[in-house]
Amino acid sequence: METFDSYVLFILIGLPMVGALALMAIPGYQERAIRWTASAFALPSMLLSFYIFAVYYFNPGGMQFTRSWNWLPIPGPWSSGDLGISLSVGVDGIGAPMVLLTGIVMFTGVMISWTITRWNKDFFILYFLLLTGVFGVFVSTDLFFFFFFYELSVLPMYLLIGVWGSSSKFPTFSRTKEYSAMKLMLYLVAGSVLVWISMIAIFVEAGLGTFDMQSLSEATYSPTFQKVFFPLLAVGFGILAGLWPFHTWSPDGHVAAPTSVSMVHAGVLMKLGAFGIIKVGMMILPEGAQFWMPVLVGLGTVNVIYGAISAMGQSDLKYVIGYSSVSHMGYVIMGIATLHPLGVTGAVLQMFSHGIMTALFFAVVGVVYDRTHTRDSLVLEGLAKRMGVTAAFFVVAGLASLGLPGLSGFVAELLVFLGLFQTYPVLGVLGIIGAAITAVYILRLLAKVFFGPLDERWKDQTDATPVESFSTAILVGFVFLVGLFPFPFIRVINSGVTELLSRFEAT
Repeated sequence: METFDSYVLFILIGLPMVGALALMAIPGYQERAIRWTASAFALPSMLLSFYIFAVYYFNPGGMQFTRSWNWLPIPGPWSSGDLGISLSVGVDGIGAPMVLLTGIVMFTGVMISWTITRWNKDFFILYFLLLTGVFGVFVSTDLFFFFFFYELSVLPMYLLIGVWGSSSKFPTFSRTKEYSAMKLMLYLVAGSVLVWISMIAIFVEAGLGTFDMQSLSEATYSPTFQKVFFPLLAVGFGILAGLWPFHTWSPDGHVAAPTSVSMVHAGVLMKLGAFGIIKVGMMILPEGAQFWMPVLVGLGTVNVIYGAISAMGQSDLKYVIGYSSVSHMGYVIMGIATLHPLGVTGAVLQMFSHGIMTALFFAVVGVVYDRTHTRDSLVLEGLAKRMGVTAAFFVVAGLASLGLPGLSGFVAELLVFLGLFQTYPVLGVLGIIGAAITAVYILRLLAKVFFGPLDERWKDQTDATPVESFSTAILVGFVFLVGLFPFPFIRVINSGVTELLSRFEAT
């Protein structure tokens, strides 16, 4: 078993990649075989993510399931250490729940994508490449490969949205899928440039001749260096996390993307940005992080309020959820910026909770759009009378979003608020106001779209299929699991947070 554990992360990264290769060997016209093959690789990926989270030892915590393969030596006047670039993997208490989140969203997204008939082979190949990158980011302990997988997780999004996405037309403006895909790509590439510049600067400044993240975190950097390059990392990664004012690509990307890509986009990809701030910015440059955290917590507060107000003004269901994601990621940023054990633990739990909740939101909206061919809440009305199961799933996602006790959103936001009121109490009050605004637009949306009088146009609509119901039920299960039994998650996360914050006690 120890041998398996030492290779399990390599297997986790390799499964989606092998799945993409297997799909290449299947003729494109065999749509049924393609769907079953994609599911056959997605299911063990999810089960492996369960295993990694379940057997992670939160006491004593630290990096586990470690393995390394030396890839490229870097010659030079380096003093000691493992020189060069290595494919090194491992997970700590912060990475383990993110691996679990990715496995869940990957499998449910594949099941939701069974309805795709146009070039579904190409779709699943790109989808699997994207998930290979996501898994790689969450388990990489070498900064070079961290960035490599980070880029791999972003690049397929352009084609997935540009080819399989949908355009939107509104009374005053329109958004084509090509526009949304290009906007997303330009923003994320701009952020990647800032990250790459900072990575090279860290490598040179450390003078160790290695990209090993643990070694880089133990190197000595001048306070000026840290104060200059931490904001570059925070903005570079923050763009992917939906950080205001660099967030505008995100709602447009959500709206244009096909359902499963929206699930991955909001559920997992936005978490890569926050994860990067934690694992690269805060771990390697703690003095710079401590200096800039008041600015970051302020931007996170703007995220919360601005995103909630913007969501309240939308009529397209996907735009509502897109701006809601911007708002909820604000809680993640605020929690991280507290540098308080409760706040940071709540931020990581919020990353997991929001990933599950938003994937559920987009899965349900995909079912509604597939039946009605519209996402306009101004014309959708009374759908619960014909789509009862779908409505029930949306209710769970909505109540989790507004922080109902017993669901995942409440526990995560509570921890964030406890950390905020001990560090930035005024901003904690503003965060609660944002939660109140969230309750307004979620309850209004539920009342109008699902529980109003049934419009005659929707009297012949059918409910979610068994496949759609099965995949969304998995997401619902985790919303309740985290809400009712949060302590297994909190213990694992806290083991990683304790190690992270020890870096700041030493500064």
